[in-house]
Amino acid sequence: MSAVAGATASTPASPTSTRKGSGVQDKEKEKRYKCQFCNRAFSRSEHRSRHERSHTKERPFKCMKCRSTFVRRDLLLRHDRTVHAKDGGVPLQSDTKRRNTKGSPNGGPSKMPDIDEAALEQFNDGDNPFGIEQAAMLMANFQQKAAMSGQDVSSIQAEPLISPHGPQLMEPSLPYPGSMTLPQMHGWDQMLPQNIGQGKPSSISSSVDASHDLLPYPNGGSISSNPNTLPPLMERGQSQTDGLPSFNTSSMMNGLATPGALSPFTSMVGPVSPVDYRRSPGPPQQCTMAKAPQVETEDQINRIMDNIRRCDSEGQLVETFRLPQLSVLNRYLSTYFNFFHHHLPFLHPASFDPATVSAPLLLSVLSIGALYTFEQDQAYMLHIGSKVLVTEFLQKKDNFSSRKCPLWMMQSSLLNMSFASWSGDPKGLEWACSIKSLLANMVAGNKYELNLRNEAREGRQPTHEEWIEDEGCRRTYYAVYIFFGLLTLTYNHTPAISFNEFDTLELPSSESLWNLEAADTDSWSESLTSSTILTFREAHDALFQGETARYSAFATRVMINALFMEVWYHKRSPEALQDVVTEYKLRLALDTWEKSLELCEPETVVVQLSAPHKGHPLIFNAIAMYRNTRARLLVDLKTVQEALRYHDSYEVAAAMTHARDKVKRSQEMLNVIQACFDCIEVAALQGIRWVARTSATNWSIEHPLCGLDLIVILSLWLWRVEHDDEPASEDERNMYQKLRNLFDDDSVDGFGQKLSSTVARLWGSMIDEVVVWGITKLMGESFKLHSQALIGYEDSMMAEQHAGSPQPMPAPHAPEVAAY
Repeated sequence: MSAVAGATASTPASPTSTRKGSGVQDKEKEKRYKCQFCNRAFSRSEHRSRHERSHTKERPFKCMKCRSTFVRRDLLLRHDRTVHAKDGGVPLQSDTKRRNTKGSPNGGPSKMPDIDEAALEQFNDGDNPFGIEQAAMLMANFQQKAAMSGQDVSSIQAEPLISPHGPQLMEPSLPYPGSMTLPQMHGWDQMLPQNIGQGKPSSISSSVDASHDLLPYPNGGSISSNPNTLPPLMERGQSQTDGLPSFNTSSMMNGLATPGALSPFTSMVGPVSPVDYRRSPGPPQQCTMAKAPQVETEDQINRIMDNIRRCDSEGQLVETFRLPQLSVLNRYLSTYFNFFHHHLPFLHPASFDPATVSAPLLLSVLSIGALYTFEQDQAYMLHIGSKVLVTEFLQKKDNFSSRKCPLWMMQSSLLNMSFASWSGDPKGLEWACSIKSLLANMVAGNKYELNLRNEAREGRQPTHEEWIEDEGCRRTYYAVYIFFGLLTLTYNHTPAISFNEFDTLELPSSESLWNLEAADTDSWSESLTSSTILTFREAHDALFQGETARYSAFATRVMINALFMEVWYHKRSPEALQDVVTEYKLRLALDTWEKSLELCEPETVVVQLSAPHKGHPLIFNAIAMYRNTRARLLVDLKTVQEALRYHDSYEVAAAMTHARDKVKRSQEMLNVIQACFDCIEVAALQGIRWVARTSATNWSIEHPLCGLDLIVILSLWLWRVEHDDEPASEDERNMYQKLRNLFDDDSVDGFGQKLSSTVARLWGSMIDEVVVWGITKLMGESFKLHSQALIGYEDSMMAEQHAGSPQPMPAPHAPEVAAY
């Protein structure tokens, strides 16, 4: 022992040092915040959250002056001082300076909002994955967004707040959405009007009494979990998220370090920017944010009640239904227009007045909004109410004609069919398919009337009001077309509308023009004249002639839907008709569509959604559809799609596993695997935890639907590379290694599984963690069962080999990836 150490040991401990030592021991004992990925523990939740970012690769601190993102705020501050100091802008302040500014005697505006300490205690709970730091940032960011939109911040604070991470962050009364799944709706046949009028416990009311939001809907079916719902597949005495694979840090650093890398927490990115910030014309102040329609007065509530009574002439709904209270109703409207609307923008937010819009359409909008707040009981009640009113309308029309069908009828039917088709219940899908032809006839008849209106103008340019009406019709037709395409993609249903139906119909305009507030007639005429709008036929011909064209984001989504339909028809034709020329033309059209993305019309509309893409969310959705269409030219998984119709996860998983003979190993297949890699890489670059928890509300339902085929193909191709007797080629080994680099070693080797089963398990665990649409829960369970089946099939093969061989057989191994 050294002299210094001996002197220190012999000196009596002072009271100060004793207290300090005991304090350290107490602090060690208080380390109750354990990392969900390793054995580290922390005394403060924000320290645990910061540590967990080393596992999840999340970068929640975004620079407002560029697109750089950071793991810690101090790194953001250093970046601002070193990179943007020369720009002359206002420098960022540290947390200490911001608190001092709040209490400064000059009474200037505060940079950080006052946050109730008691309210923040809920975020410091050990079971909550978000700490006080994140909660404060969420509140601050929400107020920043409110200030940008011109709203009063103080009034917003009093209202319930909605976050893409689910209601728990701002509404502690609701459970965390990760533990909630869309309940299976039993008894769709009980939704018919004759059953609804049986019970009449109370009258319709516009009361906003806080004691109720909605009364239980009599005979509406039991809203409970599906008896076939599977328990967690990875119960190890830990949370279910512990079974998720983690991504390799080194393989993603390049992507995360780029200026284009987005923050993994949508609500923490600061003030939102134009969706196409790279090419938006004019200065930033020209960008607009469409405000979600709201109900502001009791008079509007009363008018909504009158609309419902007027539609419910048979009295089948009036005595058993109550509208949500005012604040809840506005919350549903906000979530619909902020989360769902941008993925299928056929409604016109500026002219959507809840007090005057048709009651069935309003209820269908509210039902989708309730889904996005994870209030499934409310969502089903509003959905049933809309269906009842639509049925009454049809029953009253003895001389019903598709030509005279009002637009709201198509729009409410579309939303109700979307709700039912993706609900996760087979009876809901059957109901949607039963009225599919009716909706298609409505589109055809209404489109005929639209052509007559256009011809009656004799070349005169429509006024702004006339154009909004006509554009709303066109957008509704194309929204139905896209929805039918998704039914074909998911369930292999025969398309109800052919691309020939639209022919000379104009494609949807840009979102900027659709949301434009024209100051006068001249400015509107100039805006309409300067916009480039092609017809469906012109865009379709250009694609097959290899000529790129310029059209809107919505039109881009429409055209990839048309190409998907063409591929579907081609693959369903008899083999004699599947000629090489047709497939060559389809590939040329797909290449041309991809090149046209660079010419897409820029937008000046702010969308409060974050996704790894440039441009409108419709572009992101269209790219997902494009990857699926490319894959279908080579691999047809119709057996999996047909099994999905009946919503049995075991049958779907069996169809996935039995489809391995459809996945061949060839040079052409590597192009498909590249598309599969691009699909799963999105989750890798964004962070698996972020995608699992926020994509349900932040992204469209199209991503899990389009990813189904891709991940099945990927898992089966990996399985064949791992187990086939034929050795892997150099290109196959390179592709395998590229996929393998996405994962940490413990994610694959630690579970004793091959990469094929790991990919299936990852995708299944990711898409069913937070559920808005029940179909994703079904697909998640199916993928996890598929992963188990791949492992079980490997075990059975080894058992058979061992039984037939006098000596033990070696375990299958990856294709020589250790040398790469």
